[in-house]
Amino acid sequence: MRLLLLADTHVPKRARDLPPQVWEQVAAADVVLHAGDWVDVPLLDALEERSRRLVAVVGNNDGPALRARLPEVARVELEGVRFAVVHETGQAQGREARMEQAYPDVDVLVFGHSHIPWDTTSPRGLRLLNPGSPTDRRRQPACTSMTTTVEAGRLGDVALHALPPRTLPR
Repeated sequence: MRLLLLADTHVPKRARDLPPQVWEQVAAADVVLHAGDWVDVPLLDALEERSRRLVAVVGNNDGPALRARLPEVARVELEGVRFAVVHETGQAQGREARMEQAYPDVDVLVFGHSHIPWDTTSPRGLRLLNPGSPTDRRRQPACTSMTTTVEAGRLGDVALHALPPRTLPR
């Protein structure tokens, strides 16, 4: 099963739309996990329409219309791997220990907020993944997304994809 991890899309605040490469990743994915900060409803509608399956949460930049449709935490089991998706996890220092306590029954935690890609594993084996942002790189060298696979209870290799620079709204 192919997964696409996204967060902090900020459409249309930071970009008119997702980069074409991300839409290609959506088409190739069996499941899209989005860790919040959509900003506006049309992107949620588009991802629901164009993805095979969407698992998504609300972010701190998302207003009442998105909050009415999305949870703060989403949990899903895919091919025997237990995922949680959340927008914020707090500061980087001590993240693994905090998230182990907050999500004791999870194998993989997908999160966003910082726009900084993150891939670590806690001492008990909790994998923490932040795909960065496909539209707002902030201090990072490129905009990013992540892909991975799950099969028979195992998470496959995680790939971080550098994307072209964002397109600002006019």
